Amino acid sequence: MRPDPNHIPPETRRELIVLFLTGLLFWTNITALLPTIPLYIRTLGATEAQIGLVMGAFAIGLLLTRPRLGKLADLRSRVLVLRIGAIVAILSPLLYLAASSVPLLFGVRVFHGISIAAFTTAYSTLVADISPANRRGETIGYMSLVTPLAMGFGPVMGSAIATQSGFPLLFLTSTILGIFSFGLSLRVQEAPHVLANRANRTRQVAGTIGTVSPASPSALKFWSLLFEPRLLIPSLTLLLVGIIFGTITTFIPLFIDALPFNLNVGLFYSAAAAASFMARPLVGRLSDVMGRGPFVCIALLCYILSMAILSLAINPPMLLCAGFIEGAGAGMLIPTTLAIVSDRSRVDERGRLFALCISGFDLGLALAGPLFGQIAGTLGYRNLFAIASGLAIVALLLFATRSSKSLGHSLRFAIGRERDVYAIEDSAL
Repeated sequence: MRPDPNHIPPETRRELIVLFLTGLLFWTNITALLPTIPLYIRTLGATEAQIGLVMGAFAIGLLLTRPRLGKLADLRSRVLVLRIGAIVAILSPLLYLAASSVPLLFGVRVFHGISIAAFTTAYSTLVADISPANRRGETIGYMSLVTPLAMGFGPVMGSAIATQSGFPLLFLTSTILGIFSFGLSLRVQEAPHVLANRANRTRQVAGTIGTVSPASPSALKFWSLLFEPRLLIPSLTLLLVGIIFGTITTFIPLFIDALPFNLNVGLFYSAAAAASFMARPLVGRLSDVMGRGPFVCIALLCYILSMAILSLAINPPMLLCAGFIEGAGAGMLIPTTLAIVSDRSRVDERGRLFALCISGFDLGLALAGPLFGQIAGTLGYRNLFAIASGLAIVALLLFATRSSKSLGHSLRFAIGRERDVYAIEDSAL
């Protein structure tokens, strides 16, 4: 009897649970600092432009290291890369506490970016490796719940600790969460078929006298993969969304702090997390059946509406509504895009392709703070959010018309009337 390709064995389920808990602690470590870092930078006398520059430096670390980390995950070990991310997450909060100037904070932010570059690349690749091909969207959807769960209480916890006890206790708490995440990562193992594939490639390389096939993915330059049609549009879509998300993370704390009413900024992120939590499992499951395209389009529509509401917000309910809609968009977009890349990749190149595609998001984060920080004082926060809404419109048009081999194929893929022509059959094997 042939094994059911959709069946997840009990030992694999246990691996997924350990990986999920590792990710939950890691993301709580990250999200606890999310609403507080801009305020901490300002305590050192930074201007809005400097705050934007320092916040954007986080993505510099992402961009500089993700290519190498993706290659390391493919050729050496996904688990090793996961642990690197956890170690950096342990050290970074302590370095924030030690930094006494804006230039030092810039360097710490660059270093901190390595944590997400490593952890997210390894985590996403490990999940895709384990997932059955016909349930990949569903599995990615469930496993990506670590982000909204952590976002649901991390920012509120971080804001409360910083307000009541100060930044030193906040950074210490974040470090402790990182230590627990690293401890759990020691129990994470790679999928057997990935280990077998890697061992087989090692034997093949050893059997060839210093030669590598030009068709081999290992022979391709990392950035040359960007121009492959299967990756270009997902990467550009994430670039535009990265700019939007960078605008939110940099300026939402400052925007809410400047409003004439009291609102814990963590509640904005909690509203986003609640919507993201509800969207991810359902969308993941439906995308396996209905196709990935429609959910990317719906997600981008959510970003358009959310940013428009933020630009007009005059009270807490409007802010929380915008956060909720943005969270729904993120909950659909990120796991669905990862599923698209997973569908379009082979197991021996998946780490690099994930790293490349997510680098578009990283670049957006890097650009948002410095770019909009220079004009925030002139245009005001509301106009920045209106510009972000326009970027979401561009992303929607780009995906709907260029995501497949032609305009017709793209439009049909975007509305779920055609399968992904770039998908690789049985790409998990």
